[in-house]
Amino acid sequence: MPYEQRTPGRGPRRGNDRYEGDRGRRDDRPRGPTLDTRGIDLKPGESGALSPDLFDAVAKRTAEKIAGDKYRNKPSQIRQFYDELVMWEEKVRQSPARFGEYLPFIRMLNAKAAYAEGRKHVDQNFVELIAHCLGQVSDERTLRNFKLFFEAFLGFYKLERPSG
Repeated sequence: MPYEQRTPGRGPRRGNDRYEGDRGRRDDRPRGPTLDTRGIDLKPGESGALSPDLFDAVAKRTAEKIAGDKYRNKPSQIRQFYDELVMWEEKVRQSPARFGEYLPFIRMLNAKAAYAEGRKHVDQNFVELIAHCLGQVSDERTLRNFKLFFEAFLGFYKLERPSG
């Protein structure tokens, strides 16, 4: 006997009923201002040095903004992105000549961030952070700077969101 006949008035059963009410619903939580990425410059300046504030004030400001969404950007989710970035940076460090071969897979972090946003695991600010930083990755040095920035960001982020 079909489900509709056993439960009159319910219509066809689709998936897990516990979550049916959430499907197709817009996320109406208020959005704060978007992330300011102007200070995140992973390429050394004319002097060959990075901004002295990159791993300090800029990382802290970024962490405060990303940690502001209490419903998304959970520490475990952010850590997964960092772990993958570390893996790619280690591979490049071991085989610098293969950087060009690895770059498409490194940039695939953009797609993974977009997917995580679609699943409501991260917010638009985190997606913008990943896109902005990956857009600057053009060689081994900028990849390492991205990893170091993300590491500094994570330290400040953990201060803002200690659980997870």
